Amino acid sequence: MYPIVRTSISIVAATGLLLFASVGQAWAHAQPAQQTPAPDATVSAPAAVTILYTEPIEAALSRLNVLDAQGKQVNTEKAHFTDSDHKSMQVALPKLSPGQYKVQWVAVADDGHRTHGGYTFTVK
Repeated sequence: MYPIVRTSISIVAATGLLLFASVGQAWAHAQPAQQTPAPDATVSAPAAVTILYTEPIEAALSRLNVLDAQGKQVNTEKAHFTDSDHKSMQVALPKLSPGQYKVQWVAVADDGHRTHGGYTFTVK
């Protein structure tokens, strides 16, 4: 194969790879990277629930709530950021009784994409 053809093929392949990688980042959504308490964990009554997201989120449009086994919201305060890069949200909790609790979250990334989810943990 001629050197110029080989070089051209390499340049086209590298450009395609770069474009593919950047499109993946543009379509990314904020997802939990770390949750405390962890999903399905059995813990002593936590003072708060904290979720670290994969990218910055908008506080005004995002939510973090904790519900008891009957579906009643137990947190009385709104969630707030615990860091300056707006990736970690935390909500304070009252003293929780033993039982199962559900964490519900909505995260709106800086790019406007909305994701949501939930998980449970148990207080022993």
